[in-house]
Amino acid sequence: MTSNRHSGIFYGVDLWTVLLYVLIVLAGWLSITSASFDEGSAELFSFSHFYMKQLLWIGMAWITALVVLLLDERFYHMFAYPAYLMGIVLLLAALLFGREVNGAKAWFEFGSFRVQPAEFVKIATALALARVMSEYSFSINRAGDLFRVGMVICIPLFIIILQNDTGSGIVLGSFLFVLYREGLNKWLCIPVLLIAALFIFSFLLSPMTLLVTLILVCTFSEAMMNGMWRSRIVFLAALALAAILLCLTAALVAPGRLDIYHSLLIVTLLSLVFVAVYAYRSNLRNIYITLGLFIGSMIFLPTTDYIFNSILKQHQRDRILSFLGIISDPLGSDYNVNQAKIAIGSGNFWGKGFLEGTQIKYGFVPERHTDFIFCTVGEEWGFLGAVVVLSLLCILILRLMRMGERQQEPFGRIYCYCVAAILLFHVLVNVGMTIGLMPVMGIPLPFMSYGGSSLIAFTILLFIAVRLDASTRQFSLTKF
Repeated sequence: MTSNRHSGIFYGVDLWTVLLYVLIVLAGWLSITSASFDEGSAELFSFSHFYMKQLLWIGMAWITALVVLLLDERFYHMFAYPAYLMGIVLLLAALLFGREVNGAKAWFEFGSFRVQPAEFVKIATALALARVMSEYSFSINRAGDLFRVGMVICIPLFIIILQNDTGSGIVLGSFLFVLYREGLNKWLCIPVLLIAALFIFSFLLSPMTLLVTLILVCTFSEAMMNGMWRSRIVFLAALALAAILLCLTAALVAPGRLDIYHSLLIVTLLSLVFVAVYAYRSNLRNIYITLGLFIGSMIFLPTTDYIFNSILKQHQRDRILSFLGIISDPLGSDYNVNQAKIAIGSGNFWGKGFLEGTQIKYGFVPERHTDFIFCTVGEEWGFLGAVVVLSLLCILILRLMRMGERQQEPFGRIYCYCVAAILLFHVLVNVGMTIGLMPVMGIPLPFMSYGGSSLIAFTILLFIAVRLDASTRQFSLTKF
């Protein structure tokens, strides 16, 4: 018989995780208070202030957390697909009828309150992904099952991108980490990373340099993939060297009619035939993977200009070019990042103190209470305070991964890793963009940035994982 002490709402709940959540939320509220505090205001407790509005959102978030803990864990498994479909409908409704804010048509407005469906779709996508991947017959390396997983992720991603909210959409790409944890072949992860790298390097390198780099990268990756690497590296390196020598000869013999780049391109494409024959005769099927990556890269490169000029908006193009150092616009696209770095650097080790941040107080840092909230931490709490905040976030992510590892059912394990991946991506990108290591994407810092949609969505996301973990811990405690 279960005793009364086993019937409480917090029975089996990882209280350390809850404590971490509370500390991060309170740190965020203090930062929002400092970033939006008006000393000249006569009504300090008016709900016209951001810190008072956030206090209301915190109360609603904590009530929501209690509701999430009260629901049976089987509810989340059964509700996964309906929640996903509801999320898609809300995204489409926001795209068609929503309000445009900062260039993104991704919000519903109810009086003075705004709700961003994309924040809650992250939860629905994580639940749907966990439901699909926890099916008994599912195999991550089966083409049909992998296609289903890709559709679950890509459908909301494309709709969010159509809303011109690229930052929120890219967050769903963090699920690649979950797929890798569940056994996805590492060579299938490479194309995604390669596409991102090619998109960036296409702005920095000439076509000739890119082509030579691709040849060398594919040669060495194929050589190191499996055994017999010496014979492969000798053959492929010799082939690459011969191609370079042939194109140099052609350029010297017929200058003006055939430049080095086009000579190398022609010779390389012809060389692929010899590589394919070599792979077939030597029964080295893995070379076909390398060939596929190389050919796919060659096809993708010409499309980068179209993606950059036709799909991305002007402010997104400016942010990318500014991040890569191709353009410099201190009063335009560079302004936010420059002011953010000044604010964080001025905090030194100990910080200037609560409500004493001059860069924040006098409004030099735009969006200082939302996307650039970490600037407030760096200026007023200094290096020490920034380390404490980042440590709390990192420990929370590590505890989520630990929760995932102790789950007895695949659904709980996959969902916990989805939550960890989302939080990790948000932290890396948000902090990275405030210190100039990432382009500005408009991604909030979890549990700390101002906003009801963000805080409540992150709270639900986290406490579903806590509830699933509590069920596992309850079973382990009552078993003995």
